[in-house]
Amino acid sequence: MTTKAYVVGVGMTRFEKPETRDWQYWDMAREAGTAALADAGVPYARVEQAAVGYCFQASTAGQRAVYELGLTGIPVYNLNNNCATGSTALMTARQFVEGGIADCVLALGFEKMARGALGGGSGAGDFKTSPVARHYGIMAAAHGFEMSPPTAQIFGNAAREHMERYGTTEVQLAAVGAKNHQHSVNNPNAQFQDVYTVDEILAAKTVHRPLTKLQCSPTSDGAAAAVVVSERFVDEHGLRGRAVEIAGQAMTTDTEESFASGSCIDAVGRPMSRAAARLAYERSGLGIVDVDVVELHDCFSINELLTYEALGMCEEGASGKLVQSGATTYGGRWVVNPSGGLISKGHPLGATGLAQAAELVWQLRGEAGPRQVAGARVGLAHNIGLGGAAVVTLLRKA
Repeated sequence: MTTKAYVVGVGMTRFEKPETRDWQYWDMAREAGTAALADAGVPYARVEQAAVGYCFQASTAGQRAVYELGLTGIPVYNLNNNCATGSTALMTARQFVEGGIADCVLALGFEKMARGALGGGSGAGDFKTSPVARHYGIMAAAHGFEMSPPTAQIFGNAAREHMERYGTTEVQLAAVGAKNHQHSVNNPNAQFQDVYTVDEILAAKTVHRPLTKLQCSPTSDGAAAAVVVSERFVDEHGLRGRAVEIAGQAMTTDTEESFASGSCIDAVGRPMSRAAARLAYERSGLGIVDVDVVELHDCFSINELLTYEALGMCEEGASGKLVQSGATTYGGRWVVNPSGGLISKGHPLGATGLAQAAELVWQLRGEAGPRQVAGARVGLAHNIGLGGAAVVTLLRKA
């Protein structure tokens, strides 16, 4: 018999450009974890397990991080799932609670990164040994290999395919960046809070055609956390007013479809995202028609468009027109990435998925201030990592 799982507390640091702030990963973890526990009104002594995600630190860095919160001897699980690491930590915490293993679990994610473009996967520069070598092999066979950053290159080539296949335009791709930069103005935790026009985004430095710098997520330092508890814990501690239910959640990894077509669109994860969304809808009894606010993985502008299609927000190939229509911003059908998304808020890999959850919890509680989506009742988080993993989470106000 399973029990429902609820998020009762969230916290995050401001996401910073690497080397801007004099802090270590455990400082970030302390700040985010303390904030989440305070938000829940739960002392660390009540936490029974901790699921901790990061990509660029050594084994047991999770212990070093949570030791800043207390030395209670609890199990600490160290997780690495590339860019989907934060949501993997949240999913692990949910499974512990739903399975009756624990009543109160801390999900924590952090990253301290180097400046400059992200490499080809887990810091590996040699594609012969990289876990994403198969993905880059698909790209190289279809498009060759250029000297641009490899992650931007594979997503940029997915954008080229989308333009050739569906008529998507560079203006539509830039519209994603313009929207998310505009949203970030009201987010004090965002790494960037600058507004850019579509023309300014198109005129920015090209990273890998057609993607310009202002359509690419930056490397970032930061942390985020969530306190996940059982329904019994909610009721025993009077937390119903703070609780947001994890109504449905699913993780998928690559299937034959990811590689069979030889397309970068499939290799970067649209099939995984589509499958994860379908499972999350089934498990929650909700659909995209029920969703009000979305935090999705816009590591590059093209991935936001691919995710619209995977989540069922539009037909395949129609995502460029969807963003250009205004349907995914305030006043439209959904508000997508009110936080500014990865493009403007920043992308510390281990923290990203938990920061998405934090934003949605604030939105569903009505605590998002000038970013608030009016009447938001259901939120969807989408977090994807190349290599690969896609996590879709549906959150509902209790």
